[in-house]
Amino acid sequence: MKRTVLISGAGISGPALGYWLHRAGWAVTVVERADALRAGGYPIDIRGTAVEVVRRMGILRQLREAHTGTRRYTFLNSDGGVVASLNGPSPGRSPEGHDLEVRRGDLAAELYSITRDDVEFLFNDSIDTVDQTGGGVDVTFRSGRRRTFDVAVGADGMHSQTREAWFGPEERFHRYLGYGFAIFTMPNTLGLSRELMMWNTPGKAAALYAVGETDELHAFLNFHWPKPPFAEVRGPGARRDLVARVFAGASWEVPRMVGAMRDAADVFCDTAAQIRMPRWTGGRVALVGDAAYAPSFLTGQGSSLALVGAYVLGRSLATHGNHTAAFAAYEQDLREYVAVNQALVDSGRARLFPATAQALELRNSMLRGLDHMPSATARPAHSALRL
Repeated sequence: MKRTVLISGAGISGPALGYWLHRAGWAVTVVERADALRAGGYPIDIRGTAVEVVRRMGILRQLREAHTGTRRYTFLNSDGGVVASLNGPSPGRSPEGHDLEVRRGDLAAELYSITRDDVEFLFNDSIDTVDQTGGGVDVTFRSGRRRTFDVAVGADGMHSQTREAWFGPEERFHRYLGYGFAIFTMPNTLGLSRELMMWNTPGKAAALYAVGETDELHAFLNFHWPKPPFAEVRGPGARRDLVARVFAGASWEVPRMVGAMRDAADVFCDTAAQIRMPRWTGGRVALVGDAAYAPSFLTGQGSSLALVGAYVLGRSLATHGNHTAAFAAYEQDLREYVAVNQALVDSGRARLFPATAQALELRNSMLRGLDHMPSATARPAHSALRL
């Protein structure tokens, strides 16, 4: 009889885990609160060990075809003048292969395409209650249906509701890194193509990212803030107002970006933070991806950790006869890899987002001496785990 697993979340780590467990003979169900996959989305990186994971999944060729291939990075000062204009990274090579940059939605779509025929997806639903009995996990869904599974896994992001229900409130595990941000899309009136433009003053950054030959830009407003900026601000309108106040009086395209943010239907305001937990498992339940060990966008490793974590958890459940041994192996095999990747934030100081005038000048001096953006493959954390 097949072992059964319920996975909460159909983003990156959820379908990836479903793929590996189906291959191992499990009956897999994925529940997703949204009514469909999220299309498009901002660019994400697949680096180092994660490249080998997608190769083993058989989707490396498709992701290479979807590679955005940013060709130009332009850095601007507070007046909008050019500090440095660099070519994209030289084709770096990790031990596992070329690193990739793709839209988040393209990766999610590829993962869904290789699982939808074999994995049960329940969209527009979510877990309501969980009761761990001696023989399984009894789940009541928001829709009212009830099912029992051998194990359950939360793969529902940094603000995971399954983590809160199973392990306690996010505050216990949330490590704030000193930045707030807003991301959204806006019209590409500048005619940018496969390039990034970033404006900086100490403690503030504004970036426009053209993924391809499109009429849409990914816009990003990032700011240093000693305490979590949105903790006392309720509602999306109030959060937009806070971001607008932070960037009042800024030059370059920032006023137009702030105006576009106010009208954008897809604006997302949050803080740069990590999730650090002493354990990712308990009884018959476990966490994977950002729900367990979000590294923050400052590391560029969120999607890679999600893919590698799903692989390791899937391998552990496939090769051990019981969930207790499998979860212990998952924790042991992945813990150091997560730690070295989370450490890429350098104690919360982001190189591209300097908080002081001195740090900004040091960064600009470094950029002026380069012709190409540095390749991320030089960082050993990306390939710290051998599969």
